Amino acid sequence: MAEVIVKPIISKELLESLQTKIEEEKQVIVHCCFPASPFLGNLIRIWNTTVLIDQNSSHKSKLIHAENISIFPNWTPVPFMKDFWFTLVFSGLPKDCTSFDFKEEIPEEGGFFVKSIKRNSSDIYRIKISE
Repeated sequence: MAEVIVKPIISKELLESLQTKIEEEKQVIVHCCFPASPFLGNLIRIWNTTVLIDQNSSHKSKLIHAENISIFPNWTPVPFMKDFWFTLVFSGLPKDCTSFDFKEEIPEEGGFFVKSIKRNSSDIYRIKISE
């Protein structure tokens, strides 16, 4: 005897409210390159106050996770004469965001800043940063 599989019916309202939750949970991945340096002993770190700032609103996406780089107050050594790559994961940007700034908001000079990054459909970016 063949088994009949009944597909559940989900109300349109519930699907729409779930879609809103999915949009809120989207994350932004930023692969960062710190260019090769001719100096020995370079150190790098990121502050957990690093944000993505939507250029069309006051929205700031917060840093959720950092890979291959230390978080303040710790430091990561940078290899001599090699580009150093690390990855940051941020909370989602607003749906209508078309460009944003990458900013390390810190209480001292020398924070990383990349202006006007164009939004793409994947929300995965590669940026070059420098001091």
